[in-house]
Amino acid sequence: MVVGGTRGVGRAVTELLARLGAAVVVNGRDPQAVDETVAALTDAGLGGIGLAGSPAQESTAAALADACLDAHGRIDILINCAGVAEPLGSSILNISTAEFDELIAAHLGTAFQMCRAVAPQMVRQGRGAIVNTSSFAFLGDYGGTGYPAGKGAVNGLTLAVAAELREHGVRANVVCPGARTRLSTGPDYQAQIAELNRRGLLDDVSTAGALDAAPPEYVAPTYAYLASDLAAGVTGQILIAAGGFVGRFDRPVPSILAYRDHHDAPPWTPAELAALIEKRC
Repeated sequence: MVVGGTRGVGRAVTELLARLGAAVVVNGRDPQAVDETVAALTDAGLGGIGLAGSPAQESTAAALADACLDAHGRIDILINCAGVAEPLGSSILNISTAEFDELIAAHLGTAFQMCRAVAPQMVRQGRGAIVNTSSFAFLGDYGGTGYPAGKGAVNGLTLAVAAELREHGVRANVVCPGARTRLSTGPDYQAQIAELNRRGLLDDVSTAGALDAAPPEYVAPTYAYLASDLAAGVTGQILIAAGGFVGRFDRPVPSILAYRDHHDAPPWTPAELAALIEKRC
């Protein structure tokens, strides 16, 4: 199943998986886009079925799982590519509660609902691959609020799912893609990237990459790899796929700044903590 599989990165993943022999169930919020995607697969002799609706809704997630089971009797792969862009100029200074909630639902809500919908079946099968989509934006370098918060939460959810389902033969990983899509082109997008660079939020190398991203076809193979048996031993990873660049975010580990035994020492004072932390930050 490819959620958000009718446009951009999701569409490229849908087409690649179908060419590689997967029986694809494609989802998007726009019924016309779903129908067009399925028709394109059929015209190419690949086939597929589609179901429109918001994957952040429990009913849509359940219907997608049921459609896959009814058509194929199992759910081997879940790819989550759905998402929406942060409003231009959005920041903690001006975003509304409704806008923030919509962004969290589109990213974290979709990943949660879809993972919950497929996990029981994958556990029964004793195998399955989940690939969620995050973004470099979770680092905060691209500004915004709901988008980076949602993507960071997707990372945490995926790591938790990977740890919980490992014993059942189910894998879960994340891809942070960098690709030229409708969300990353046009004058407004270019102006936003230039403004982030001016403010020092994006360095020159990241700015150049954001303005000259490769098409989605360069990202899709990383999803296909993680969904395949080639990645049988890979779970709980956050990978980067941006044009010809493939990378990995290391798992965060605590760095000890100082230690004292609470059995025979008082709590740290704010002044002591300042002296310790300022040296390392």
